[in-house]
Amino acid sequence: MDEKDVISDDLSRRIDAVAARSSMTRGQIIEDALAHGRSLAWHEKWIAGVQEGIAEADRGEFASDEELAAVLGKYGSI
Repeated sequence: MDEKDVISDDLSRRIDAVAARSSMTRGQIIEDALAHGRSLAWHEKWIAGVQEGIAEADRGEFASDEELAAVLGKYGSI
C-alpha cells in the first residue's frame, strides 16, 4: 500500500513541501515523526526559522564582532 492511500491530500502536500525544502525524503520525514516525535509542524517551523536566519544574514543582520566574541568567550571556540 502506498502511503498516499492513507494520508490526506493536504498532509501529503505538506510532506512534499518539506521534502522539497530539505534534504529529507518523504519516507524520512514520516519515519522521523514516528520514531522521534518530530511532527510535520515541527519540520515546517524549523525550515521557516532557517530561512529567516539566512534572510537576516543576507541583510547583514548578523552578530557583531563583540557579540560573537562574548559567545565564544562563554562557550569556547567552535
